[in-house]
Amino acid sequence: MSFFTRIMRWFESMFKKQAKEEFKIKQITTDTMDSLISQCARVYVGNPDWVDSEDHITTVNFAKTICAEVATLTTLAIKVQIGGGARADWMQSVIDNLYFQLREWVEYGCAYGTVILKPSGDEVSLILPDNFIVVSKKQENITAAVFIDHANVDNNYYTKLEYHRFLDDEVYMITNKTYISNSKEKIGDPCNIEDSPWSDLLPEVGIQGLDRPLFAVLRTPKANNVEIGSPLGLPVYYDALEELKDLDIAYSRNSKEIKDSKRTVLLDSDRLLPSGMPIKNTAGGFESAKDGLGLPDYVKAVYGDGRETFYQEINPTLQTDMRITGINNLLSQIGFKCGFANGYFVLDQKTGMITATQVEADDRRTIQTIKDTRDKLEKCIDDLLYSLNAFADLYNLAPAGTYEVTYDFGDITYNREEDRMRWWQYVQAGKVPAWMYFVKFEGMTEEDAKAMAEETKVTQPLFGEE
Repeated sequence: MSFFTRIMRWFESMFKKQAKEEFKIKQITTDTMDSLISQCARVYVGNPDWVDSEDHITTVNFAKTICAEVATLTTLAIKVQIGGGARADWMQSVIDNLYFQLREWVEYGCAYGTVILKPSGDEVSLILPDNFIVVSKKQENITAAVFIDHANVDNNYYTKLEYHRFLDDEVYMITNKTYISNSKEKIGDPCNIEDSPWSDLLPEVGIQGLDRPLFAVLRTPKANNVEIGSPLGLPVYYDALEELKDLDIAYSRNSKEIKDSKRTVLLDSDRLLPSGMPIKNTAGGFESAKDGLGLPDYVKAVYGDGRETFYQEINPTLQTDMRITGINNLLSQIGFKCGFANGYFVLDQKTGMITATQVEADDRRTIQTIKDTRDKLEKCIDDLLYSLNAFADLYNLAPAGTYEVTYDFGDITYNREEDRMRWWQYVQAGKVPAWMYFVKFEGMTEEDAKAMAEETKVTQPLFGEE
């Protein structure tokens, strides 16, 4: 762990310690779990503990590739439709504004194991594990937590501690405490919330009639075998940490071998001058003579005695094919441990690192992983909408009313060409009007497609007519 990483973790623990003392609470998750999440976070951001510049070990940051792939498939063609009136219309507008953030949030959830979406009015914030403290849970659901937020205004550093919890299962309490400091490394002194960047919030508010917290948790679906019963999930690549390390080593070794494979010619400096006059025994002298004779840069000088000159060529033999086979074996193991079908990830010598362009129908492992992640995302959005509805009542953000939610996701086994052929067969069989095909696959407007289909009916002669 780098010195900078240790300092950052110390700052995080300092703010959490202040929150525990301020609210007299106890964190129910363990230091072991915090350390694991921190370790995985370093892997995700491209700074794993095994990177070693002296041993020429770098990282290809494949953990991010895995998280991005899960997020892409999970949110593929996602549609969240909310109906029911004016309140539903307002909630739909909020969700529509978050549409392009959903994939990012799912990726962060995969990377950290657990993230929280917390609304504040009509805005939604993503909270990573280093900025929330789990205070209580019911089964795997978090029921009370403290959230840490930071802001910088006019060279003043503000911190907000926001405590959510139920009191006797009847009243839901939100308490905000704010601080001001001249340094981002210190929480500073208490200040009035009216004098902070969160002046539109109340210092404390109690809400009745709620049956769930006013925040939404996005958790990975796999069971947590590090802290049994923990409300926190594990990063999707946690089970494959050892293989990710081996992949970085294998890739780095191959890269270093390629870098060192440059052809080298060892040439006695005396051979450069027909007269036999020796070149000045310095690197500069040899390079000057080499340039004058137009020799390639892979010629290196050696210095011998007398007229017995030395010449040798070095042409390293690459083990690329063997190494790529090993890398592909590692990719297969990593993919399987992360919930993908065998062979989903592969290193191709022509195109480089790629992922499968299509998930075949028999890749049940991949399909189940994405289905489980989508279920978690649906629950998270359900809880987020519940929270938004409560905040709309609290701050009069939208007219009162009910709402109903429906979800739709894209088929990860979808193949456009197969779909096109099937629809054309429907047209030929008279099961579907041709204009629908033109709209779906040819990019036409409904008006143009219907006009073309109608014109075809008029101008095309019947069979047997001349």
